[in-house]
Amino acid sequence: MTLPSKLLPPTGLLVAVLAVMVAVIATTALIILPGHDPFGLVSNPPEGVKPPGIGGPFTLIAADGRKVTEKDLVGEPTLLFFGYTHCPDFCPTTLADMTAAFKAMGEEAKIRGIFVTLDPARDTPEVLRDYMMNFDPRILGLTGTKEEVGAMAKAYRVYSRQVPGAKDDYTLDHTAIVYLLDRSGRFVNAFNLQREPKAAARELEAYTGSF
Repeated sequence: MTLPSKLLPPTGLLVAVLAVMVAVIATTALIILPGHDPFGLVSNPPEGVKPPGIGGPFTLIAADGRKVTEKDLVGEPTLLFFGYTHCPDFCPTTLADMTAAFKAMGEEAKIRGIFVTLDPARDTPEVLRDYMMNFDPRILGLTGTKEEVGAMAKAYRVYSRQVPGAKDDYTLDHTAIVYLLDRSGRFVNAFNLQREPKAAARELEAYTGSF
């Protein structure tokens, strides 16, 4: 049955509504997909295509108050993860998985974890210090000014967006990739922590040798 033309929305309005729906679906897909690497440039680059430049100079503050720069990433392989302490699930789960992998390597293993907050307004060094006590001591929490954190996030191509919540509360949509850096501090690839700790430990051990 054909509806009377006067009941149908104008063609221009229909096109506009469809365009908005497509944009919302596409944006949502980019935000909520696990790992948030929508173009596969970090975790799965096309054959023959090198990943874009990942990493660069930065200066942040550790939970104990000391300055940390990219030079401090040299000497041991590093798992680098961006998140925030108010994260309800993915961030603490990822740090717990990192802790399990490190423990599977043994207490003497030369390995480092870095957790960079994307929420420096709330994640002060004091807050980070208390939060990081829940995880392996080889995982270091870093914060800084909004500009300093933003510069490092940009260098590692990290996405984040504030999502308003009840009253003055908010959450963050953000990149969920764990970056593997070699002993020279160079980006190697995205690292999979969502597996048995012993399997993750075996892969990490391959990077604890010589340069």
